[in-house]
Amino acid sequence: MFGNLDFDVIRRALPYLFYEGMTFTLMLTALAALGGLIFGTAIALMRLSGFKILGRIAGIYVDFMRSLPLVLVIFWFYFLVPYIGQWLTGASRPISVGAFASSLITFIMFEAAYFSEIMRAGIQSISRGQPAAANALGLTYAQTMRYVVLPQAFRNMLPVLITQTIVLFQDTSLVYVLSITDFLGAASKVAQRDGRLVEMYLFAAVVYFTISCVASFGVRRLQARIAIIR
Repeated sequence: MFGNLDFDVIRRALPYLFYEGMTFTLMLTALAALGGLIFGTAIALMRLSGFKILGRIAGIYVDFMRSLPLVLVIFWFYFLVPYIGQWLTGASRPISVGAFASSLITFIMFEAAYFSEIMRAGIQSISRGQPAAANALGLTYAQTMRYVVLPQAFRNMLPVLITQTIVLFQDTSLVYVLSITDFLGAASKVAQRDGRLVEMYLFAAVVYFTISCVASFGVRRLQARIAIIR
């Protein structure tokens, strides 16, 4: 059954797959996770603020993003961002943004909707007595969030945040629709060039599975450690 397969094509393509493809995938994952976490925390604070209008706007944003297929959002931003740039700069024609910037903006805004819900749950898990005590000590709302609530919320939600980042790592493979050379894109190019679709796509699946599995194991170890600290 596997007699016609040539797995040596994988060995020859390893430098290209990992130095170019996987490097890009990990960089996009890290930048999107960082941006999504910062933006998502801001959205979570908006939803928990005492201003109803802010909470409503944040809620609509989260519901809107979570109801759309990610690949559709990728296409949407890829074609829309140049026109937003044109509108912001007053240029006579759409601004050339590029596939990388469009994909990064897409993932940050899309993942922010998920990270915001995780952070909201983390903030709500903190006992109300702690913000009250911080307020009694004279800390402002911003100082209470910065020094008391958010550090504990991050620690409590760290395993869930990492799990969402693993999902993000897998989702970045969708940038192949923009012809970006991420790991899957690199594997696809080698597969089509050498006519070895089965070998390359099988290898790509094994790599994604291995990395996700190892990361998930690390999350379980982290959860156990955090449970002991509590």
